[in-house]
Order: sequence, then structure tokens, then C-alpha cells
Amino acid sequence: MATYPTLSAGIGHTPLLRLRHASEATGCEILAKAEFLNPGGSIKDRTALGLLDDAERQGLVRPGATLVEGTAGNTGIGLSLLGNSRGYQTVIVMPETQSREKIDALRAAGADVRLVPAVPWTDPNHYAATARLIADELNAVVPGSAWFANQFDNLANRQWHEDHTGAEIWEQTGGTIDGFACASGTGGTIAGVGRALKARREGIVIALADPAGSALASYVTTGEAKAEGSSITEGIGNARLTANFLDAPIDLAWSIPDTESIPEIHALLRQEGYCVGLSSGVNIAGAVRLARHLGPGHTVVTALCDSGMRYQAKLFNPAFLREKGIAVPDWLAAAFPG
Repeated sequence: MATYPTLSAGIGHTPLLRLRHASEATGCEILAKAEFLNPGGSIKDRTALGLLDDAERQGLVRPGATLVEGTAGNTGIGLSLLGNSRGYQTVIVMPETQSREKIDALRAAGADVRLVPAVPWTDPNHYAATARLIADELNAVVPGSAWFANQFDNLANRQWHEDHTGAEIWEQTGGTIDGFACASGTGGTIAGVGRALKARREGIVIALADPAGSALASYVTTGEAKAEGSSITEGIGNARLTANFLDAPIDLAWSIPDTESIPEIHALLRQEGYCVGLSSGVNIAGAVRLARHLGPGHTVVTALCDSGMRYQAKLFNPAFLREKGIAVPDWLAAAFPG
């Protein structure tokens, strides 16, 4: 039995779960990394650890410093918990449109949460720009007192996933993997995992599952970053090309509508017992598309990024789902009538 002496040591090494119904429907083995089992409840624990470890190695974070980040929530949760375990304070800036469950989790972890309006990346009031400004202001008063994590453009994000997440997937599949599909927010996961897998076998297919309203699938398929539609997902999709995403070795890309991804989440919960979040639905839909593209007999891997309980007011709210034109399964309608 493994014993982990610190929170950091418990991050990663998540199991691969066979998605039974997706596998049977496609004739492939569709496997998913259970990232909701990380200590902070999401794949972003890996990102937070990679960023912080790199900063500490470089001497960018001194004892008692304040960690500052702009995030849709999960990276902030990971940083806050790591900060608690290592003696740092944390200031988290996030759009006010993000789920109440994630905001509450951050506050419960002791983070100083600053909510800002959801605006385009080019707006100087964007949450990432606001986080950078806060760090600069703290450092102007006490030099070296704050560190801005910069998850979108700090390549330590991608490198951590290349060194760890991608390596784990290769080892867990015994090198039999044929394809990997997932969404992109910062680009760290798909770029890092893609680089790790292709370094081991170039023919492994890397596919981007992009939520509607994001411009990344358009960029991969046409060379033009053009966004169409909208999505209720959080923390994935982008209107710009981040440093982590720029040279990601992506072979295929699809835009996934909510009407395809959300039913995958409901079905997985009801049929196999896994309660996963919004980005996981996009990932599963992408993995199914990739499996059908490759044909029966292949092995496809994706990630279940966090828990569905972080989006309870959206995922399990029949009135909200109907308002967004998303099918409500009978069992959910019966559980929450009205």
C-alpha cells in the first residue's frame, strides 16, 4: 500500500477506467484517466503542481509568498490547496459566470477570491490580465512577495503533462494506445500528452475535442481561429492560441455541441456510476468520434477531468438544461420535478 507524505505526492498516478458503453458502441477500447481522483478533485492539480514546482526550482517563489492566478476555478483550487500545504497565501481571480460550487470550494480552501465580469481575452479587465496586475501591485509594495502562475502561457504547464500525464498513459496502456482525444483550455494537457505519446510512437493520433463557441477546432482544421455557437462548459475552449497550445501535435479536431456532450455525462452516471463534469462530456464525445474515425479494434484514451458535483446547478438542473435546448433524461426529470 502506497503512503504519500504530502499533498503533492498524491497528485497524478490516476487509474485508467474502461468506459464500457462507449467501448461497446464503437468496437474500440475507450479508456479514461480518472482525474477527479486527484486531491483537489481535478486534472488541474497536475497543472498547479507543475507550475509551482517549476517556480520554486527557479527561485521565483519565496517562503510565505502570495500565489496569484486567473482561472475558471480548478487550477485555482489546486494552487490554493498546494499553497496551504507549503505555507503560501493565494489570490484567485475568476469570471463571475463560473459555477458557484467552484467558487465555494476556493473560499473554503482559504483563497482570496476576486470575481470579475466575463470579458474577451483582449479586454484589459480579463481575469488573467487582472491576476497579473494584482501580482504586479503586490510586488510593487513588497518586491518578490507575489508570483503570477500564468497557466495559459507558462510552458511548465505543458512540460508537466508531457513528463507525467503522457508518460502515465503510455505505461498504463503498455504502449498499445492508438489515439488520444481531449479538449483544450490552456493547451497544457493536449500539447503535453500529445508530445509525450508521439515521442514514443509518431503514429498515435491526437484529436482535439473543442466545445462549441471556441475557435481552436477551426484553427486546427482551417488555419483560421473562428468561433461559432456557444456552450455551457467551463474552463475549456479558447478564442486565442496560447503558448502551451501553439505547437501542440494535433492531427484532428472537432467542434462538439452541448447537445452531444451533456448526454454523454448523464449516460455515464446512470449506466456506469461515474459522476463527471462538463469538460469530461466533451472529452468522451471526442473519444467516441476518434474511435469511429480509427475503426474497431483500436485503443483510445481521454480524461475525466473533474466531478459533476462542481456543476450541479447546471448539469442536474432540468429547467436550466431545457432552457439551453439540452435533452433531459427521464430519471433526472423525475428526480427534480418542476
